[in-house]
Amino acid sequence: MIRILTDSTADLLPHQASALGVRVVPLTIHFGDTHFLDGVELTSEQFYGMLAGCEKLPTTSQPAPGEFLREFLDAREAGDDVICILLSSALSGTFQSAQIAAAEADYDRIFLVDSRSVTLGLQLLVRRAVHLAASGLSAPEITEHLEQAKQHLRLYAVVDTLKYLHRGGRLSAAAALAGGLLGVKPIVTLTPEGSIQLAGKARGLPGAYVALFKKIDEAGGIADRGSVLVGSTGSTDTTGPIVHYLTQNLALSEPEVYSIGAVVGTHAGPGACGIAFFAVNAFDSAD
Repeated sequence: MIRILTDSTADLLPHQASALGVRVVPLTIHFGDTHFLDGVELTSEQFYGMLAGCEKLPTTSQPAPGEFLREFLDAREAGDDVICILLSSALSGTFQSAQIAAAEADYDRIFLVDSRSVTLGLQLLVRRAVHLAASGLSAPEITEHLEQAKQHLRLYAVVDTLKYLHRGGRLSAAAALAGGLLGVKPIVTLTPEGSIQLAGKARGLPGAYVALFKKIDEAGGIADRGSVLVGSTGSTDTTGPIVHYLTQNLALSEPEVYSIGAVVGTHAGPGACGIAFFAVNAFDSAD
């Protein structure tokens, strides 16, 4: 049997993870001295309500190696393979925690995948792994496929402000300043290495949507028309233009729309919206 394991930044609701047969290791959200397991003790709706009223921004922390070790030892006892697909190692120490746990478990049927992505992008890889496992591929074959697929994975987001990314250490002061002009809406993406970078900016929200759609074109378009996810931090009202563009301009089926969870919401802030898909063009620097 193959077990698919991910972390809570994949933003799968508990019933969705259960339906997919995916195990989820949560990260932790800290509001001062109060701590919550992401997606377990704190829902997205509760988080954004608390964020709106807090004086000091919350922080996040990775799972301890022991959280992964329990999963790995349980799989070893059952004789199962484990494919562990996690958020970008450039954004969090979560992948490193899993590496430590895998070494301690001393079990050669654990396969770790650094998604080099997060939230919607990470979820696309997880869903692909589930599909491939159901198709009968072996764990090594699925892992190899995911390593190739992530080279085509794209995540673009329009954010209301860059202050959250900057304060959380995910974006440099220079990049935050470049995208922080009054009335300018920044567009962020992930580099091939999985770091966040400023991809563009536009005057006002309508202009930002147009710039976002141009990024899809620059990526060569959407390769897998059935694998597109859209999401937002807080209100889903911001996703309407993206859904309209996909269905009306690109003639795609209406995509699933997700609420982006607390961990990513901590760093992106409220009012962000984005899209993840597999692009026709691979990263030039992909290995």
